[in-house]
Amino acid sequence: MSYFANSVRINKDALVMYLDMNSFFASCEQQRNAALRGKPVGVITHDSPYAAVIAPSVEAKKFGVKTGMRLSDCRLLCPHIIPVTTHPAWYRQVHVDVIGVLKSYCDDVVVKSIDEAAANFTSYRLVYKDLSVVARQIKADIAQIHDYLKCSIGIAPNSFLAKLGTELHKPDGLITITPDNIDGYLAKLKLTDLPGIAARSERRLLLTGIRTPLEMRHSSAALLRKVFGGVVGDYWHRRLNFGEVDLYSTGENRTMSATRSVSRQQRENRQSLDAMLIALCTRLEQRMVKSGVFCKEVTFYIRYKDHTGWDTKVKLAQPVQDGMELRSYILQKMAEQEQQRNMPTLLTNNTDSMGVGIQNFVSDKVLQYSLFDNRIRKDVLRKAMYNIKDKYGKNIVRKGSELYEPKVMKDAIGFGSVKDMVATGTEVRNKYLLEEDE
Repeated sequence: MSYFANSVRINKDALVMYLDMNSFFASCEQQRNAALRGKPVGVITHDSPYAAVIAPSVEAKKFGVKTGMRLSDCRLLCPHIIPVTTHPAWYRQVHVDVIGVLKSYCDDVVVKSIDEAAANFTSYRLVYKDLSVVARQIKADIAQIHDYLKCSIGIAPNSFLAKLGTELHKPDGLITITPDNIDGYLAKLKLTDLPGIAARSERRLLLTGIRTPLEMRHSSAALLRKVFGGVVGDYWHRRLNFGEVDLYSTGENRTMSATRSVSRQQRENRQSLDAMLIALCTRLEQRMVKSGVFCKEVTFYIRYKDHTGWDTKVKLAQPVQDGMELRSYILQKMAEQEQQRNMPTLLTNNTDSMGVGIQNFVSDKVLQYSLFDNRIRKDVLRKAMYNIKDKYGKNIVRKGSELYEPKVMKDAIGFGSVKDMVATGTEVRNKYLLEEDE
């Protein structure tokens, strides 16, 4: 359990370490395949000359390659860039290894994303005399497990300033921001160098006469409230003056979602689109079982190539965990809409993407069944099936629904599923995330 939390109190003596892995996905690929080391690599989700590069390596960045660029455009800047398709399970395993190293030094760790985490060392002052020494040892411990991976570490009295420290020196940086040196660092930055300040916020600050992060730090909370419109201004004042406002973690999900883009081949085949919906619902079933929850609300959307779409929401009378039951509720809503529109199906050959979301969770520990409810055995059997998968591998036993075009939905990185890897000791909640799809 983390005691690391937001607070209205400003604490200049707090000690927060922020760890940010450098060019994470690309570095993971270079770790996995030594032949890629020292070469410009672009990680893509699918093999296509027009695929978007979701992560360029350090070497590719030197040629101007940036995240989100089309591979064809990247080749204009860096003709010898090497495209590599993603290996999400491998990235998650490296994430687990890195967080394990961090937790070996501090038990108060908040995972921010698959490649970032914050650790509260405030109560370790008597244990560690110099946190920069600890930071260098953490870097060494990560390198001992994965020798090609580098990370930037920031140390400061709150997580925002510690994260800012990681931005000041990449790759492999180590920056400590203190009340004594913070003004010196801020004086060298532009407003948009602050994480969370984009062009729109910069314009609003400039109109108020605030031109630099240093001036922003020394502005009053009242003035920043005027700039940002209310409490957000208070947050910025506290961030820059050692208050903690950026931690949002209970280790639990408030919502879960599964979304996928549809390929040209899939959208031309109605059966593949049906299989995609089944796969999305089954993926959410898996996550609910591993998290020990049922949902009471489901949402679904379809987006089309012409930028139109359709959305629906279903509030469930009884909590649901079964993926095919989720699908049945969605199909019912789809049938109603198809009848209203007088069309044979919403899953047309113009479908571009679809997604299922669930929320309003109920723990399986407090779930109450009706006296006439016949779902108890089915729910017990489902849990037993996933226990078997845990022991022998996720593909050793499958439901019939999982055999319906099982390759239709390729594993994705799933930034939001990081919480599904919350570990108790050395145990990972959802081990399937660490298994490669067959």
